[in-house]
Amino acid sequence: MNTYAQITFEKGYFIDYSGKKIECLIKNTDWRYNPTEFKYKLAEDSKVETGNINTVKEFGIYDRSKYLNASVKIDISSTDLSKLGYQKEPIFKEKQLFLNVLLEGKANLYLFVDGGIRRYFFNTDINPIEQLIYKEYKVEENKIKANNEFKQQLWNSLKCETITMGQIKALDYHKDDLLNIFIDYNECNNSAYTTFKEKKKISFNLALRPRLNISSLSVDNLSSDFKDTEFDQSLNFGFGVEAEFVLPFNKRKWAIILEPTFQYYKSETENVESNVAAGELKATVDYSSIEIPLGLRYYFFLNDNSKLFINGLAVFDVGIKQSDIKFELSYASLNPLQINTYLNAAFGAGYKFRDKYSLEFRYFTTRDLVTHHLNYDSSYQSMSLILGISIL
Repeated sequence: MNTYAQITFEKGYFIDYSGKKIECLIKNTDWRYNPTEFKYKLAEDSKVETGNINTVKEFGIYDRSKYLNASVKIDISSTDLSKLGYQKEPIFKEKQLFLNVLLEGKANLYLFVDGGIRRYFFNTDINPIEQLIYKEYKVEENKIKANNEFKQQLWNSLKCETITMGQIKALDYHKDDLLNIFIDYNECNNSAYTTFKEKKKISFNLALRPRLNISSLSVDNLSSDFKDTEFDQSLNFGFGVEAEFVLPFNKRKWAIILEPTFQYYKSETENVESNVAAGELKATVDYSSIEIPLGLRYYFFLNDNSKLFINGLAVFDVGIKQSDIKFELSYASLNPLQINTYLNAAFGAGYKFRDKYSLEFRYFTTRDLVTHHLNYDSSYQSMSLILGISIL
């Protein structure tokens, strides 16, 4: 089981208001917005407890993230373009926040995100924490300007011989730009510094996926009713191997999946009505292939052990032997229709338990099996019930 594919408890710490540092395991939820509380356990088998902004001065997950409790003045002006006002100056409100520490050194950089609000804060070894000011505002109904006071703040506070006015003027109010100027300042002062950045990496899971397929096929002769055939619904087994690449963002809810799968369909009809006076028509189909679904999966976490998921897939179909739809009259065999397919889609929904076992229902859109025969059309329809067992 790959622990990176789920929300887990990881080694961390917190410091309470008495200044005591407590080692613990913190639930890493890849906070999209700055939290006001966090879940932790003192040991692997301990109960889950909650730390919050009223009891904790600082907490962090080692080698990943750090949050500092601070009382700051934050600009609460709207960043929604449709709600911008004409006031250039920020609208400050004092709040107690967990600030995300981006860089720690002689000069420190912090971030606060909540909904559409994204504010950067900083301090130096001689100055308290304050917001770096950037605000968009209207000067006319359809004209917007920006208050870039953060550049003057940085110029006043990050004085060092390697930092030029040109560098400051070129800055955007973006994380990478601000991180780089704080790194330059700390290096210019020969100050040790630490950057806190979530380690983002794609994780890989491999699963065996036996399945039960329910399939049916109809064939239409576009030039006459001869060879029009409805095959019975058939219940068959298939087997696939799924490679899942869990993407390193949005709490690892997104994954790319590739699932080569063996499937087959055999059916036979007799006594089919036809316009051939000399006999009745018998039709048989023997179709086997390797399906290669490729697509996206999205997870909905229910708790630490359970999650739901949905899939959207493009399905490439590759024959593993010559497959045909054969027709016979009582006295003669007719030319078969060779099966050639192209591409169709599939959609699935399922449940996964402990990243080990899964059950999925998958629906396939109609697949044409006779794409090389201009006078014929076909409709192959299939649904699958898939059991998954992770092996890596």
